[in-house]
Amino acid sequence: MQSIKEKYKEAVPKIMKEFGFKSPMAVPSILKVVVNVGTGKMREKKEAVETVEKHLALITGQKASPRPARVAIASYKTREGMVIGYKVTLRGERMYDFLDRLINFAIPRTRDFRGIPLKSLDAGGNLTVGIKEHIIFPEMIGEDVRNIFGLEATIVTSAKKREEALALFKLLGVPFEKN
Repeated sequence: MQSIKEKYKEAVPKIMKEFGFKSPMAVPSILKVVVNVGTGKMREKKEAVETVEKHLALITGQKASPRPARVAIASYKTREGMVIGYKVTLRGERMYDFLDRLINFAIPRTRDFRGIPLKSLDAGGNLTVGIKEHIIFPEMIGEDVRNIFGLEATIVTSAKKREEALALFKLLGVPFEKN
């Protein structure tokens, strides 16, 4: 099975031809992947929050940074500065490793998966994928999982237009839903 990095190298000439780019450096590339987890109702239980942090580190291969609340919202029972989530920003080799696992293993293991909706791709060329259960990742097999949480992965590209990013993601093998 080809890695995302190898697929990208093969995709560059195709995208250059399709969009009329003069240089391979003008072809859109993946800049980073940002993985977010909100702790939600689990934030009351210290053990559950520690599990979220530990499992996110296992999935991404990098320590998660806590995200504090910017404003207090009484209906959500949050105060300014309270940790309400975790974030990991991946670049370089870790980013490609995560993308390989996400696209080739995790997403196909999702229950009732019919493809990533095209509306997940924004006008700036960034793809955001919501994952309902973190246990679809291969790192979670064999782990003692009590608390299942969802996460969101945003793949940030250097694409100027949505069409360029869509072509890039299709050539990388991202499974979009069929219309």
